Formats: sequence, structure tokens, C-alpha cells
Amino acid sequence: MLKVGQEGFFYKYVTERDVKIFAEVSGDKNPLHLDEEYAKGTRFHGRIAHGMIGAGFISAAIAGVLPGPGTVYLSQMLNFERPVRIGDRVTARIKVLKIERKKSFELATLETTCVNQDNEVVISGTAQVIPAGE
Repeated sequence: MLKVGQEGFFYKYVTERDVKIFAEVSGDKNPLHLDEEYAKGTRFHGRIAHGMIGAGFISAAIAGVLPGPGTVYLSQMLNFERPVRIGDRVTARIKVLKIERKKSFELATLETTCVNQDNEVVISGTAQVIPAGE
């Protein structure tokens, strides 16, 4: 049974392979992610990972940890607060903010946050899901 205040976590190190596979699968071949020489001349002073890789870690936490397998993802609002670099450890944290009973199911509002290895917030936001079994 899902409860307000409940938390779940998922972490992963972002690898060169992750960035290359994401670029290929998504079609997002922005040189910020793939070309070190180009990226050195930007405000980031080097390559950064795609923001949606971190967002994928949020999805992994929702589907695999809390609420868990079978959860239906309805919406997600994201703020990209800091860049994620190759080699960073990114931890996705899910916290249940609210549970509403609808006619035929429960709707859970989740706080979704990703932090890096220095505990700096890199992504923040909220999601709405239908927990498994609803």
C-alpha cells in the first residue's frame, strides 16, 4: 500500500556508452553531448550528458522501486538545474506527495529529484502516476 511520505531510490553512473546509445536511440546528436572540442567552447566547458538520461533514471525508480512494476506513468514536469557529466553518479529519489482516490483508481503525485555524487540537485520535478494494481 502506497503512503504519503514514502521514498524510493535508484542510482547509476552515467557512462560514455549511455550517452552514445541515447544519442542513437533518441536521434538527439547535439554536439554538446558528443563532441568534446565543440562542448569546450560552450558555457559548460566540456561535454554533458543528455538531460533525458537523468529523467530516465526517474522512470527507472518509478517503475522498479516506488510505486514499482506495473505503475502507469501519466505525466512528468522536469527542471534541469545542473549539468550531468559522463562519470557522474546520479541518484533518482521518488517521494510520495499526495494520493487521490478517483472513481476507479488512485492517482499518486510524486516529487522527483536527481542528485549527483556531491548531493547537488541536477533535476527536480513532479510526476503523476497510477500505482500498480489500480
